[in-house]
Amino acid sequence: MKKIFKWIGIVLGSLIGLVLLAGVTLYFVGVSRVNKVYDFPPSGIVVPTDAESIARGEHIAEVTCLGCHGKDLGGVSPFFAIEGIASMDTPNLTMGEGGLGSIYSDEDFVRAIRHGINQEGKANSMPPVPYFQYMSDEDLGAVIAYIRSVPPVDKTTKPFQAEPLGYILFAAGMFGEQAADIISHQNNITAPEPGVTVEYGEYMLRISACQDCHGADLAGGPYPDPSVTYIVPNLTPGGDLATWTEEQFLNTIRTQVNPAGRGLNTNLMPFEDINNLTDDELKAIWLYLQSLPPMEQVVP
Repeated sequence: MKKIFKWIGIVLGSLIGLVLLAGVTLYFVGVSRVNKVYDFPPSGIVVPTDAESIARGEHIAEVTCLGCHGKDLGGVSPFFAIEGIASMDTPNLTMGEGGLGSIYSDEDFVRAIRHGINQEGKANSMPPVPYFQYMSDEDLGAVIAYIRSVPPVDKTTKPFQAEPLGYILFAAGMFGEQAADIISHQNNITAPEPGVTVEYGEYMLRISACQDCHGADLAGGPYPDPSVTYIVPNLTPGGDLATWTEEQFLNTIRTQVNPAGRGLNTNLMPFEDINNLTDDELKAIWLYLQSLPPMEQVVP
């Protein structure tokens, strides 16, 4: 009997040792990934200073930036916080004390927005980067011009901070890939001419990060955060939009109530940002959605 307990103890001890070894290994892999340094060639983007460009940058920022960085671009604290795992504020982008605008060059902003890296060359944990890679040089320069023009906000925010378990989960793939590892990093990006066209609708939908929730093929499915129980709607002609008109689509976005009279989820859908799109931009997006192949609603 003593020998049996002895062998049980050895087996359990070995298993515990293996688990600890795996945890330590994953921890150091996670730390290494978070601290990986990237380098990309200069973009050559010239940031404009004229009023028209700044106004264009303000419009793009209203659609793509304010939801995470706040209406004054002073950052949001916390952006997310999971006790014992990780936390992060969104940065203050302005020229105020603690703001990136006071220390970032124009090229630093390009690298952050287009390539997903901070001033040190490390991944910046910025969720929309996979969609901002499609933003044209002209629009990106205009956004930076607008950021430079806003009133300074004195506010210091905290970057991504992980606990040991957070690094382990990161190494295990629980937070997905770093944007810097999966995007194209192309420069010299152009946009279609603004107008009510399929092409411009695709452009505006992409940089608005709609696919982040609705999926790469826009067929919807489970909400990206597994802790949230919600099925994201299908935006292709295979979903409810197949029976809508353009007018009903615009009215649904503006009122947050669909043609059936059902209110949409305003907690998850960033209507405050989306409603900064003009009617013509929404009409272009409608044309693009209607041009897609019908897809079945993705369900668990």
